[in-house]
Amino acid sequence: MSYFFHPAAEAEHLESVAYFESKSPGLGAMYLLEFERVMQLVCTAPQRYAAVGNEGVRRIRMKQFPFTVMYRESNNNVHVLAVAHHRRRPLYWLGR
Repeated sequence: MSYFFHPAAEAEHLESVAYFESKSPGLGAMYLLEFERVMQLVCTAPQRYAAVGNEGVRRIRMKQFPFTVMYRESNNNVHVLAVAHHRRRPLYWLGR
């Protein structure tokens, strides 16, 4: 199984990479490694993680960074709806 981004989720993901890299060289790469680790877990067993509401949306928290990946299964793929920071604008992604 593979994953793909909602356009807004991809934009926020890339903004996070750039932000962390600007703070410390190599930190953006560490964020990417953590994100890929999380997505590998999700793609292996997407039903394993906590459901959010009744729309088939699930979530998984990143361990090393303050983000939660919101996703849903779609045609044998994982659709990333948001890479949400833990302390910014809760539930902003619901319209996706």
